[in-house]
Amino acid sequence: MKNDSVRVLYSFPHKIGAGGICYSAWHQVKALSEVGANVTVITGVLHKPLPDEVKVLTTLSWGKLRISYKLFGTRRALYLHDRIVAKMVAKGKNKYDIVHVWPSAALETIRAANKVGIPTILERPNAHTRYAYESVQNECKRLGVSLPPQNEYTFKKDVLEREEEEFRLAYRIVCPSEFTRKSFIDQGYAPGKLLRHFRGVDEKRYYPDTGTTGKGRDFTMLFVGACAVRKGIHFALESWMQSPAHRNGTFMIAGEFLPEYAEKLSHLLSHPSVKVLGHRNDVPELMRKSDVLVLPSIEEGFGKVCTEAISSGCVPLVSDACTDICRHMENALVHRIGDVNALQHHITSLYEDRTLLNNLRDQCLRTVPMITWRAASQRLLQIYREVMDDYKKEGSLK
Repeated sequence: MKNDSVRVLYSFPHKIGAGGICYSAWHQVKALSEVGANVTVITGVLHKPLPDEVKVLTTLSWGKLRISYKLFGTRRALYLHDRIVAKMVAKGKNKYDIVHVWPSAALETIRAANKVGIPTILERPNAHTRYAYESVQNECKRLGVSLPPQNEYTFKKDVLEREEEEFRLAYRIVCPSEFTRKSFIDQGYAPGKLLRHFRGVDEKRYYPDTGTTGKGRDFTMLFVGACAVRKGIHFALESWMQSPAHRNGTFMIAGEFLPEYAEKLSHLLSHPSVKVLGHRNDVPELMRKSDVLVLPSIEEGFGKVCTEAISSGCVPLVSDACTDICRHMENALVHRIGDVNALQHHITSLYEDRTLLNNLRDQCLRTVPMITWRAASQRLLQIYREVMDDYKKEGSLK
């Protein structure tokens, strides 16, 4: 089967091309088109233009007129998108070979695809919803921090039930890390339903400093992302303060804190070696200027900052909840979730041993050709073919 024969309906309910998963989805679609897939995108809002080869339809915007996710309600917007896409699927029985959907906006679309005989794959950007809720709530309870009612990790029974029904009905679920895949297996899902892919990196935006590679500068550790309990900033701060690196090094935190969480950590955040930068738009430059990236998450789907750091020559110090593209003592140092002592040891080791730091950095840069968006979409296109073949074989046996 030729690449250009794979006709993909890609349903993305958010603002494709914006930040976070919207950024990832935009790159995924763009690269899929570049490697030969015939992609039709149905998205809530087109935030950033896609190549001309990609057909784009929107469900929550018409020209300059847009439905406000905030005013309309995000969940209501997602459900509306799902219903609109489902009708398109029902009418386009012979137009698509596969339907690619995202959580919380996929239930009716999956049902419609199942009815007309089109295989569906569900993109899972995080660990299983039940595990994500429970792990974050348990850590919040341990710390004495409460989540705002609308936080995505505050337990919501209706969201959990809807997503678990989506998981059940989808033909296959694609997981961006082994940690994500295992979270589903632990909930009783069959391994054969769970397929592995990965998120790529934009190597043209994230590239290394070709100058001094850190010589003559003080040790710098960087965190990038939402400063939330699930990201384990408290573990990073404890480990930093226990390491000699805090004496003349710098720990930069690029992201916004939940107020209650920041208050709980105020005694650590006020240390002179810790620089809270807030939200930043110069993350690639921050990574090029940093020695290591720290991401001690207790729950993670992929952690795209890990691949961005690798591509920038910034060595990841991560928990085992993060992407398995980070390989211990090859291109990263990996610790068990919540293991402050191990993380402290990893920080200290790279602070004291520049040879080890530079060796890991070199291995990071050797990894880059294997983790570009083009490489990631070639893998996803392979998954599409495998799913289509399996679906046909199962149909022929009925």
